[in-house]
Amino acid sequence: MDITQALPLLGGLTPAQFMKWHWQKKPLLVRGALPGFTPLLARGELFALAARDEVESRLVVQQGGDWRFRRGPFTRRALPGLLQPGWTLLVQGVDLHHAPAHDLLSQFRFVPQARLDDLMVSWASDGGGVGPHFDSYDVFLLQAQGRRRWRIGRQKDLSLREGVPLKILANFEPEAEYVLEPGDLLYLPPRYAHDGIAEGECQTYSIGFRSPSRGELARELLLRLADDAGDAAGAAVYADPSQPATAGPGEVPARLQRFAADAVHAALKDPHAMERALGEYLTEPKASVWFEAGRMRGPLRAAALDRRTSMMYDARHVFINGESLRASGRDAQLMRLLADRRSLGPDDLARASEEALSLLGSWCEAGWVHSGRVR
Repeated sequence: MDITQALPLLGGLTPAQFMKWHWQKKPLLVRGALPGFTPLLARGELFALAARDEVESRLVVQQGGDWRFRRGPFTRRALPGLLQPGWTLLVQGVDLHHAPAHDLLSQFRFVPQARLDDLMVSWASDGGGVGPHFDSYDVFLLQAQGRRRWRIGRQKDLSLREGVPLKILANFEPEAEYVLEPGDLLYLPPRYAHDGIAEGECQTYSIGFRSPSRGELARELLLRLADDAGDAAGAAVYADPSQPATAGPGEVPARLQRFAADAVHAALKDPHAMERALGEYLTEPKASVWFEAGRMRGPLRAAALDRRTSMMYDARHVFINGESLRASGRDAQLMRLLADRRSLGPDDLARASEEALSLLGSWCEAGWVHSGRVR
């Protein structure tokens, strides 16, 4: 993607300008970001997705001052009637199951793939919404069908209502109000409070971003590092031939504490272990994702990542679906190109080594990559 090219999606801003002036700083409203845009899924198709076990879906119903919340899957009969006002169906990760939704999400890859999360579809009957709330991550709200009235504000009081199954702000104070129609786009930075109410039948697409907390990252990375800790730290056994008799047997010996600390430092002696663990974590498929085994038919002429495949890289590694490999030279450039463009053409593959072609072939057999025509 040319990050210096002005995009109608961003109201005529270039991706570079948007990231400098708006990303994590201030909202942006773009009228006609996608002119003539229509829903990628009809209502029935969306409801059918919500009925599948591997698709995350949620139902929010508001009646008067009461809120009800349920998790899917949902059969059609489990959903309220179309004419019942005040209910919302949220279907998460639609890009994993629907190619056009994946293509739409890809238009936002001017943000690093490590931050891009998924595309959620919100279908609402008249008056439907999920209440005034804030997110800890950036979000683009694209109107796909009908109209939705958004009220937004820089909320200082983040206290929540008690006794409701949703994180609804207790004292929402909106500062601006917009009605979005199909093709309109609203970007909101993290912790920017917002409340969207459907005016008639409505579909809104939310492009969300992952923002892991320090605690989450520490937990996940330490778990991954622990898998290799035994080999990295070595097999030395604690010994204390100079340990004197003690009158305080309950006290942990200082020598044992030092031995334990040295073991942890040895396990982390590889300066790139943390980088490797981070890349594997960031590309780990979600629990609901599975791949169908593929089969190579003749020489590899072109390659395209499956829409469920997550692929990234750093200066020393290539990461794909939770796995890592060291890469350098011409093959590393090829793999980085695949991660950036998500496809390789015949000219690209003509420069690949036998080892790279063999690796791509194994990914094809795993269903991570598709061979043949680039799609």
